[in-house]
Amino acid sequence: MLPIQRDFRFDLPRSRVGSWHGCGAHVSHFFNAMSVFFPVGERYFIASVRAHRGKIKDETLDAEIRSFIGQEAMHGREHEDYNRLLAQAGFPVQKLERRVARLLKFTQAITPASWQLASTIALEHFTAILADRLLGDDALLRDSVEPFRDLWLWHSIEETEHKAVAYDVWQQAVGRGAGAYVLRAGGMVVTGAFFVSMIAAFSAEMIESDPALKGKRGGYLQLLKFLLGRGGLVRSGFPAWLDYFRPSFHPWQHDNRALLKKLDQIEQRVNRVEFAKAA
Repeated sequence: MLPIQRDFRFDLPRSRVGSWHGCGAHVSHFFNAMSVFFPVGERYFIASVRAHRGKIKDETLDAEIRSFIGQEAMHGREHEDYNRLLAQAGFPVQKLERRVARLLKFTQAITPASWQLASTIALEHFTAILADRLLGDDALLRDSVEPFRDLWLWHSIEETEHKAVAYDVWQQAVGRGAGAYVLRAGGMVVTGAFFVSMIAAFSAEMIESDPALKGKRGGYLQLLKFLLGRGGLVRSGFPAWLDYFRPSFHPWQHDNRALLKKLDQIEQRVNRVEFAKAA
């Protein structure tokens, strides 16, 4: 699949940035915490793939890399706008972004390019799982404010389109042997632990900094149910995460291209917003 770069802009209402999800503010801040991670993270992904591009002789994969870079750049731009709204609303975005930047800069300084790519394909697998769940289960974004829902669905569609690009770079540039497998699996264990702990910490900091949520501890139970309850975002994605550790794993062994049809709905809404603004 050749990923397609799209220039979408989302008119996110600032007044709802702290509580846009249908399940309430606590779940909203889980997604907001992920948004904080993305602009710096997307640049790291691009750099780790570019570092191996000289080893790629396959013209098709090289075209996919160009599209991957274009999509990730657009994701970074839209999440920067999203994060700017969060900062304007008083949330500690800049402090959290600096924390991500320091960690990734440190990683780039002390680890080889192969480890950086291993961490990238691990994180790409995380985002592919989340994307599959958001696209495949309408209940996960039900009753959410439309522009926020559309942004996350658009991001999920493009993460699905390019979910195998960095992995294919890995197989061609690093290899498929036992050593490559150990590095890939180790990258998932280490990177996964850091990613999950950071998102959990960031979510808590966003929630605790929200004046509207002071004393409302019950929202944490709603968040845990959303993530870990029956059909929850994280719980239902766990088998797909385990698949990564199979030596024969490839992202497109789970062929979910049928979910990409949701793009048509998003395009209609985004175009309608843009037309209304122009008028």
